[in-house]
Amino acid sequence: MYAITIPEPGGPEALVWAEVPDPVPAEGEVLVDVVASAVNRADLLQRQGFYDPPPGSSPYPGLECAGRVAALGPGTETSGWSVGDEVCALLAGGGYAEKVAVPVGQLLPVPEGMDLATAAALPEVTCTVWSNVFMIAHLRPGELLLAHGGASGIGTMAIQLAKSVGARVAVTAGGPEKLARCAELGADILIDYREQDFVDELKKATDGAGADVILDIVGAKYLDRNVRALAVNGRLAVIGLQGGVKGELNLAALLGKRAAVTATSLRGRPLGEKASIVAAVREHVWPLVGAGQVRPVVDRTFALPDAAEAHAALEAGEHVGKILLLRP
Repeated sequence: MYAITIPEPGGPEALVWAEVPDPVPAEGEVLVDVVASAVNRADLLQRQGFYDPPPGSSPYPGLECAGRVAALGPGTETSGWSVGDEVCALLAGGGYAEKVAVPVGQLLPVPEGMDLATAAALPEVTCTVWSNVFMIAHLRPGELLLAHGGASGIGTMAIQLAKSVGARVAVTAGGPEKLARCAELGADILIDYREQDFVDELKKATDGAGADVILDIVGAKYLDRNVRALAVNGRLAVIGLQGGVKGELNLAALLGKRAAVTATSLRGRPLGEKASIVAAVREHVWPLVGAGQVRPVVDRTFALPDAAEAHAALEAGEHVGKILLLRP
């Protein structure tokens, strides 16, 4: 098969479309013929040499895909999946390839009424948002979610899922055009992080109460301000480190608000944990997607061999939602 390889870490030009051995499904895995994948910031970090795949997983980038089941590996004969089934999948790597071996617990059916390629935009964002905002932070109807990076793939999904359960949503994004797109998806409070301080704006919009849940992709740079922006009994979920890895945490402020800070990543979790998250997404999110209440936001597509162009587009930061890679 062909796959995007990374012979040496570097810029987008480090991505090389090359012939590589076909994957062989191990115990509990199925082989998927990939139709489409999607670009995530973790892929950029892997390309730069900062985020190696977990031991035993594919060395190629790509944390999600959509395609068709090509073969059932050992121990999956009674899993309910059959050769030819259209699926999308959460991956630890290997989505930028013509074939990928997938743990059976990380497969999802393509939502009703959705084309196969578009389904590649769903696994990573739905699993990330559902596991952090709902399974860990327990966002409830009537509460307020603050989603940083509201125009990102994660942000656009967080807005929709929070609104679907009756929560209010505040977002930060860069510029009026991105904020307008967030408003179209249902965001109630729009904050331009380039021009406004999100703590001040959130306090104004909530009569000083703050956010019940904050979904943060920035990390250290926002840590102190995130704690100040939390409501009493608030929950801060850190899922990204774009603003650094070390910050100062005011424990007195945290204690005074009876608040909690969690930090999670999805890629390196044990298979059982991933399977539980995927099962929860299938139960709670897939019906919303099938009903048209929640949809992936796709900004643009590239051919899979042109992954370098897709990486450059993501790094430029002008997109809204997801960038897809389509197998030629």
